[in-house]
Amino acid sequence: MNLIRCLHITSAREAIHEMGRMGLDATGTQLMKGKAIHLNLKVEGIPPRTANQLKQEMLALGGDAALDGRGLDCSVREIDAILMGTQEQFERLLLKLGQSPDLRPLEQSLKETLTNISKTHYSIRCRKRTFTLGKETLLMGVLNVTPDSFSDGGLYFDREKAIAHGLKMVEEGADFIDVGGESTRPGSKPIGLEEELRRVIPVIESLAKEVDVPISIDTYKSGVAQRAIEAGAEMINDISGLNLDPNLAHVAVREDVPLILMHIRGTPETMQKDVHYDSLFSEILRYLKESIKRAESAGVDPGQIIIDPGIGFGKTVEDNLLIIKNLSEFRILGKPILLGTSRKSFIGRILNAEVTERLEGTLSSIAIGVLTGAHIIRCHDVLQAKRAIAVADAIRLAGA
Repeated sequence: MNLIRCLHITSAREAIHEMGRMGLDATGTQLMKGKAIHLNLKVEGIPPRTANQLKQEMLALGGDAALDGRGLDCSVREIDAILMGTQEQFERLLLKLGQSPDLRPLEQSLKETLTNISKTHYSIRCRKRTFTLGKETLLMGVLNVTPDSFSDGGLYFDREKAIAHGLKMVEEGADFIDVGGESTRPGSKPIGLEEELRRVIPVIESLAKEVDVPISIDTYKSGVAQRAIEAGAEMINDISGLNLDPNLAHVAVREDVPLILMHIRGTPETMQKDVHYDSLFSEILRYLKESIKRAESAGVDPGQIIIDPGIGFGKTVEDNLLIIKNLSEFRILGKPILLGTSRKSFIGRILNAEVTERLEGTLSSIAIGVLTGAHIIRCHDVLQAKRAIAVADAIRLAGA
């Protein structure tokens, strides 16, 4: 009796592995691997004439394109198109588009997208060491030196307790320690520069002398970032994606440190008021693309940028779930992805649980995030998260 399997192939590596197992030779594998990967690429805001041309080209190559019906009679200025085909068909489409001067900008965008989604590994340089992202998922421990953070407000506001907790997280396996001195919980108000410095600098100075893992400064203020790096920090984590203080990029350039750019809707004080997106992923991607452009224009090394979709920062419960489920969409930006779900309110809403009772939900979201594309996980509970990541990585890399 014949057995038919439905293979789940999402990368060239998986295609090569499956073909190799059935005995296909190297030449045949190279010819066929691009046909095993099917892609659905949505192109937004293009003239109907271009959309119709794309559909004809895809049909001629054996693929297809789904178009808004209004594009057929050109009754609107712009429409969206979903292009459906194999990786090989898209590569052949690029050759066709390159022959038309009017379509070369679209060709370049598609080429960049195909290049970015095929990336599996990244490298970021900190002063103490260089990390390869994409093999093992890395873990960033959260150290809030605040009296009012949503998850652990006040627990580590005392300097000595904060330092001791940072050392404990390193012992438990944290790859980075993210030190923050200002709460960014929904509705929180900003604090002054000097108060933020007073909270974080002594902790960073002490930890930098005692641990061999990089310390990240969680701030959107360039003045805090500069002083933190002078005190021993090796990474900047900006919740605003350079929207609250663009000068932060110049600090990253001057000090040559990795820069995390996160999406937020508004500010912590306003982000959860009247939350609405016309197109969730489109709006977040545009925001992050603009943040990346701003950073790179300032001189930040493109290889030193990490992106974070901002779970809980101006999103509904459903928004957060969709982001985690479809995290791989952010691969088109060509940057490693950081995911922070730890103890957040969407978990509390699902489980009807207070902050102190959200560990299982956090670990579930972490494991799924690893499988859907996260390169770095940011979490409060380091030991438990490290174990969850190890299992999720083993599943993700099975058969590699």
